[in-house]
This record gives sequence, C-alpha cells and structure tokens, in this order.
Amino acid sequence: MAVHRRVLVLGGARSGKSRMAQQWAEAASSTRVFIATAQPFDEEMRERIAHHRATRDSSWLTKEAPLDLAEAVHLSVGPDRIVLVDCLTLWLSNIMLDGRDADREIGMLMDVLRTAEGPVLLVSNEVGQGIVPPTALGRRFRDEQGRLNQRMAEACDAVVFVAAGCPLLLKPAPPVNLHLG
Repeated sequence: MAVHRRVLVLGGARSGKSRMAQQWAEAASSTRVFIATAQPFDEEMRERIAHHRATRDSSWLTKEAPLDLAEAVHLSVGPDRIVLVDCLTLWLSNIMLDGRDADREIGMLMDVLRTAEGPVLLVSNEVGQGIVPPTALGRRFRDEQGRLNQRMAEACDAVVFVAAGCPLLLKPAPPVNLHLG
C-alpha cells in the first residue's frame, strides 16, 4: 500500500470532507496540528467554528492562519506529526478580500507542500459543479477556486473526492488505456 504524505480532500458543502480528513489524521498520528483558516465575521460563522472545534479533542494543537497559510504549514509540518488544513476555500476568500495576489500565495503554499517533511491533509470545496454565480466577483472566486484545487492536486500525492460521506480516490488514478480503431 502506498503512503501519501500530501492529500487533498475535495467535496461540496456538508459532503463529509472535513470529518473524513479529521478521522484520517486521528488514525495516522497522536500528534496533530489543525490549521484553521476561517474568520468569525458573523454569528453564523462563529457557530460553524465552534462546531468544528467541538469535534476535536485536546490532543489537537490548533493554529489560526486566515491569510499566511504557507508560513503556518511550514512552521507546523514535521515527520512526527500530521497537519490538517481546513479549509483552502476560506483561505482563498480571505486572501482575495485582503487584495493579495492569489497566484503568488498559492505558489508559496505549493513550494511548502513540495518540501514538507511530514504528512499534510488539505480540505477544499469543489465549487465549480453548481450554477454560474450571478456576480463578477462570484465568477472570479469560482474560477480562482478551480485553479487553486488544480494546483493543490498537482502538489499532492493523492486526491480524494467526498460525496455524501463516501470517498472516491481521484489521484493516483489507474492508467487510462485508450484503443482507437
């Protein structure tokens, strides 16, 4: 069985992706770092954050990194612990709203992932399968999220898509054998 040090876990809202990534991290190591990207801008988000915190016991070390994710991963990763980042979608939203260069920030995260000396689980939303957003900002975010997911998939050893709490391995994929004629 192959060991995957960098895993991207994709899924829609309430697909079970965060729960699954947390279970995998807990099964993999007793030393765990949770890097949270959410910012509590309103009551509903504060409740979501509280719910996620309640699912983790005291064995988790939690770090907040709404903007400087590459640095937080770099400082947290190690061969003796697993790092779980939840989630890339909120991080992308944060850096876009902060006026940062998304391409540069994603590149820095890719560099950190490629040299990481320990396992990293990344959680991200797949947002491109729904309706086309009605606003230019919404369409720009959807497009940036799609590019982010593609680049993270490139940097990761494995990609898992979660739907209805069920995982589907996307990468590594079995070879495609096409025969024409």
